[in-house]
Amino acid sequence: MLWLSLIEEKPMSDSVIITVRPNGPLLVEGAIVLSDLDGKPWDLTGKPAVALCRCGASENRPFCDGAHKKIDFKAADSPTTPK
Repeated sequence: MLWLSLIEEKPMSDSVIITVRPNGPLLVEGAIVLSDLDGKPWDLTGKPAVALCRCGASENRPFCDGAHKKIDFKAADSPTTPK
């Protein structure tokens, strides 16, 4: 399981923005800490945004490598209601 956490309390101007790309990754913009299962953070120094894999086919998970295009990944057009 990956943990995505915001860096301490930040003013709204420094908000993290997560955009769901159509049939593609989650684009995460802003200062974040992304940690692996052991709690070790990835070095995101100098990266104003990261694309996180949503299709499961990336060979560079949790990051997107464009594999969604190769497998013709199709996502729901809108969020589904949890049951």
